[in-house]
Amino acid sequence: MPSTDHILVPEHELMSDKEIKELLKDLDIVPENLPKILESDPQAVKLGAKPGNIIKIERRDGKISYPYYRIVIEG
Repeated sequence: MPSTDHILVPEHELMSDKEIKELLKDLDIVPENLPKILESDPQAVKLGAKPGNIIKIERRDGKISYPYYRIVIEG
């Protein structure tokens, strides 16, 4: 399996049900509107993510950090 600990790999974390509810309300979307990530993705495997979970990814652009969200799907 590829390494998930690398300077170029952004931080990934599973979101709690409460965080997901707030995110979906704030963005006024349903989970299916989010970009997808396969449950076989190395980061999803590392987190123990299952289909339906949402992963928050902290991307950095220089000193600016911004969140990106993906829903875990089968595969």
